[in-house]
Amino acid sequence: MFNKVILVGNLTRDCELRYLPSGSAVCTTGIATNRRFKNQNGEQKEEVCFIDITFFGRTAEIANQYLSRGKKVLVEGRLKLDQWTDQTGAKRSKHSVTVDNLQMLDAKNPQDGGGYGSNNLNYQQNNQDYGSYQQPNEPRHSGSDIPDIDIDEDEIPF
Repeated sequence: MFNKVILVGNLTRDCELRYLPSGSAVCTTGIATNRRFKNQNGEQKEEVCFIDITFFGRTAEIANQYLSRGKKVLVEGRLKLDQWTDQTGAKRSKHSVTVDNLQMLDAKNPQDGGGYGSNNLNYQQNNQDYGSYQQPNEPRHSGSDIPDIDIDEDEIPF
């Protein structure tokens, strides 16, 4: 079976970092995604979805260090059903996402401009050790074979 979720959105709260008895890090937070659409009457509507997300291992520590409420992220992971019994004895459940890959989309500093350029950082879970850092894939060029392009920042669509 195939269970893969890809979400882009803003974090709804600051990260909460804990450590398991084994020493592995666990970080929980939430993400909000939105969808704009027109209803049958042609009115513009927006639907917001709030999802709890969980990071493990080194990715959890990195998320706790660099992420905070409002930050834009892309997460890839798997959907998980959490079930428990509340204090009144009622059975409760919710879906959450266990994150395998994290990509930070916000710029490091506000002076950097947008967050969709070379400032993106990827962190990917490794199933064996719960997490490892993965460098963004960037083509390797020598300085002489890169052409100069004269583009005004106002011409860039994002």
